[in-house]
Amino acid sequence: MVSKFISETTTLPVAPLKVAALEGCMDLAVKTDKHLVAQRKERSIVQHSPIEFKGYKSDSYLLKCHCPRFGSGEAKGVIDESVRGVDMFAMVDVGNYSLTYNVCGYENHMSPDDHYQDLKRIISASIAHAKRVNIIMPFLYEGRQHKRTKRESLDCALALQELISMGVNNIITFDAHDPRIDNAIPLHGFDNYMPPYQFIRALLDVEKDLKIDNEHLMIISPDEGAMNRAVYFSNVLGVDMGMFYKRRDYSTVVNGKNPIVAHEFLGSNVEGKDVIIVDDMISSGESMLDVAKQIKDRKAGKVIVCTTFGLFTDGLSKFDEYYEKGYINYVITTNLTYRTPELLKRPYYLEADMSKFIALIIDTLNHDFSTEHVMSPTERIKALVKEYGGRV
Repeated sequence: MVSKFISETTTLPVAPLKVAALEGCMDLAVKTDKHLVAQRKERSIVQHSPIEFKGYKSDSYLLKCHCPRFGSGEAKGVIDESVRGVDMFAMVDVGNYSLTYNVCGYENHMSPDDHYQDLKRIISASIAHAKRVNIIMPFLYEGRQHKRTKRESLDCALALQELISMGVNNIITFDAHDPRIDNAIPLHGFDNYMPPYQFIRALLDVEKDLKIDNEHLMIISPDEGAMNRAVYFSNVLGVDMGMFYKRRDYSTVVNGKNPIVAHEFLGSNVEGKDVIIVDDMISSGESMLDVAKQIKDRKAGKVIVCTTFGLFTDGLSKFDEYYEKGYINYVITTNLTYRTPELLKRPYYLEADMSKFIALIIDTLNHDFSTEHVMSPTERIKALVKEYGGRV
């Protein structure tokens, strides 16, 4: 189904396509745009006149837009070309802290709040004229504040409802910390995509002697929250899995969270096996590194860390140390959020490129096609492993 759709189409798009990329997401958007251009230039259009597909094949789908700021730090959204009647996909990376702006002579780094406000500015500048507005927010804004345990704000739910109230039609994200957050907008489009295929591809491109079978490979969940990801990996690859659970000190709060007292392991013997640890993100990396060390202390072979988002909020020094000591072999993250130039140079770092996948999602939604074939990568993973020489 995917290959047929890519090779030819008889279905008209919803409207002419435009991608409004905010500055913090521009690198990913440029890569995505190149894939969109290639996909559509290679596609045959049948049973329709050229006028119905006017603008369908273009040299770029990027929309010219920006958010300039006044000296006081206030900003506005500006779109430099017409969006009347277009199907607009606005891309934002709320985690890109590398961008700065001036406030009365002081330099400020952009926070997730700043990026979210800029997104709303671009929406407000386009919503009255665009045919449809869709949001691609790979790292879901305030996604970790997904439930209330005491007198707390529910920022993610409020943000989703605010975007819908502005007229947004679809919200697209990746590996949401808790996918049940879509209960905040149950009558509107909310798609949560996962990157397991890109993880496996990035690993197999560099690791040539990995044995993908039950005797040589194991999947580990670093906590109970990542169990679904680990279960999927183990079932698709046909290998065992294990998990750690975190014992926390709930009497104290450090940096907004209860500190971890210990990681307890549940699972079979990992001695001599290569291990893939899967999770949604590396924040400080403290718990992930502790899990990797415990796995290595149990005489595991190679230790490979796969997370969708690599934030590395406490820097890379600890990861460098653990790599030098042999506790970790690879750290794989996607390019869905900002990564420092220093991280990209690390010998243990591998990138899972998501740009082609995003292009396929945009192209599919622009035609109002079902995304079922996009959401489930099982068959593609099995084909990739078979080509590699493993067993599934």
